[in-house]
Amino acid sequence: QVQVAESGGGLVQAGGSLRLSCAASGRTFSRYAMGWFRQAPGKEREFVAGVNWSGDTTRYADFVKGRFTISRDNAKNTVYLQMNSLKPEDTAVYYCAAGTYAQVFAPPTSYDYWGQGTQVTVSS
Repeated sequence: QVQVAESGGGLVQAGGSLRLSCAASGRTFSRYAMGWFRQAPGKEREFVAGVNWSGDTTRYADFVKGRFTISRDNAKNTVYLQMNSLKPEDTAVYYCAAGTYAQVFAPPTSYDYWGQGTQVTVSS
């Protein structure tokens, strides 16, 4: 059974940084894309960033470009999201997802397995 688990959320002041981690198990991690999504209260879940199977192709939502960086370590079955210059509007539950395909896509339907989420709160 595939399991996905996020860690690293918390409370940070605007302009600060956080690093989220996501560990996956239960299938060959290095064969599939991984993605980060977020959901704020009253809003739909939205794509934040994704990385392909090898780590050499990444994709970002416009609202995080230049501030967030996604990376993966296939030896550790882990994907990371480095979040810098955080804004109050980045406050949300952040979810890690394991992709259906090797290449990265934005739609949530391109991801098979999801973690429980980790809360990120950015204070002004």
